[in-house]
Formats: sequence, C-alpha cells, structure tokens
Amino acid sequence: MIDDFLAYLRVERRVSPHTLDGYRRDLETLSAWAEKSAGGEVAALHETELRAFIAAEHRRGLSPRSLQRRLSAVRSFYRWLLRHGRVAANPADGIRAPKAPRKLPQVLDPDEAKALVEVPTDVPLGLRDRAMLELFYSSGLRVSELCALRWRDLRLDEGLVTVLGKGGRQRIVPVGSHARNALRDWRSDNAAADDAPVFPGRGGKPISPRAVQIRMRQLAQRQGLFKRVHPHLLRHSFASHVLESSGDLRGVQELLGHADIATTQIYTHLDFGHLAKVYDAAHPRAKRRGST
Repeated sequence: MIDDFLAYLRVERRVSPHTLDGYRRDLETLSAWAEKSAGGEVAALHETELRAFIAAEHRRGLSPRSLQRRLSAVRSFYRWLLRHGRVAANPADGIRAPKAPRKLPQVLDPDEAKALVEVPTDVPLGLRDRAMLELFYSSGLRVSELCALRWRDLRLDEGLVTVLGKGGRQRIVPVGSHARNALRDWRSDNAAADDAPVFPGRGGKPISPRAVQIRMRQLAQRQGLFKRVHPHLLRHSFASHVLESSGDLRGVQELLGHADIATTQIYTHLDFGHLAKVYDAAHPRAKRRGST
C-alpha cells in the first residue's frame, strides 16, 4: 500500500524527489513501528495507536517540526487509503503534533543582496554566476525551479519567466532588468538552443541543486559576505524586500507560488521588524531602546 501511495504521489501529484524520499522514510518508520509495537499493518491502526507512535517518536528525540512533517505524511497516506476504500476512517485526523517554535527566516539587506549578485563577469563562469544570482534575487525562485529552467521558459523581451513549482503548479514571474541583461549576456556567450538548460551542469544536463548551493557559498565568501548564504536566502530576501516596499501580501504569495497565504505571512513579521527599527530611529519619544 505504501508503494502504491508513493507511486500516486510521483505520477499524479508530481511531487519532487526530495519530498517523495521524505514521505517514504516517514511511512516506512510507521510501518516498522506497527509491526513491532502494534502487532499489525498500518491499515489496521487506530487513533490511539497512532498517538502512541507519535509519542514514541517524540521520546526518541524528534523535534516538533520533524513530528509535524511525519504526521503530515501519515495523514496524507490515510486520506488516500480512505479515498480508495482501504480504511473506514482516517485515524490521523484528530492528532496534532507539538507546536514548533516559529523561526523567522534570515534575509540579506538590499546592500548585501546587491553586493552578492554583482559578481565579476570577466572570470571563468562569471557570466553564468551573475545570471544565476540576478535571477534568484529578481524573481524569488526556488533552487529546484531555477535548475529546471530551459531557455524556452524565459521571455526576456517581456521580462517574464514560466516556472513549474511544488505540486506541478505553474506560475509566471517577472524578471527584472538587471537579471534580463545578465541572462542575455550569458546566452550570447554560450549560444544555447531554446530547449537547452539555462544553467547546464556536467554533460549538458541541468545543474544540480547541490552544485548551486556550493557555488553560492563560494561566491558569497568572495564578495565579502560571511552569513550563511544559500539559494533560499535570496528567495527570503526577495519576498521581504518586495513586501517591505509594496505591503501587498497577496501579491507576494502569487510571486512565490505559495498555495496557502499562511506560508507567506511569516514575511509580515520581518516587515514589522523593519518598521520597528524605523520607529526607534525616527520617533522622538519612542523610548523603545536604552539611551546611550
């Protein structure tokens, strides 16, 4: 049943290989626990037994965030079983994992972002690196979306890029002028065909997310940034800077490709942090900070 469910996720839901591996690990852990501790298969488990499973994982040291992810996989699996008539009810529906502390994402300020993306182009791979970083910051792409891009997905004259996001959801995102110029320079340098990857790796295949992560860390150090720089940091920075300037949360949700606006709302906390700093610095009677 688990194999059938994973095949459904891969073929019909078109989830990413990373997400699929996570579901596989979570459900195999549940299956092993059911055989050892509950004396049966996963389809025969009741709510009390699933609660015991989550409690056992908590005692084993899993963080609240990991427990939430594990329970989400279990809940989706039973929902699929219920839809196919293999269980009478979803025993995971009433179970909630412990709340995880909400961590605000780290972002670069605009000057740091500018310093990062403006890498020299007169060095080996300089044009590629400049185009890659400019596109990340210009359009807020996920690393998987950037790696999968083909030249046919870009409409540089219109300033648009079509990306395939999570769950196979397609969206069209604006591309800024600096990114368009960098991409034009990169394409003219390598004379790529329309169906070629925008950022090829070894053998002409699309560059891997891991290769992008390593390269970004190297480039950040060369540019004098010693924060933990990674692809998602530029996505966070993109979202924070657009929201800070526009105040349009729904627009930022569309740009990022979030299915649920609650995912986007974390950036409102970052925006409030910016406003609080402005208030502290500007209001003569703020008295929010100790005097010097």
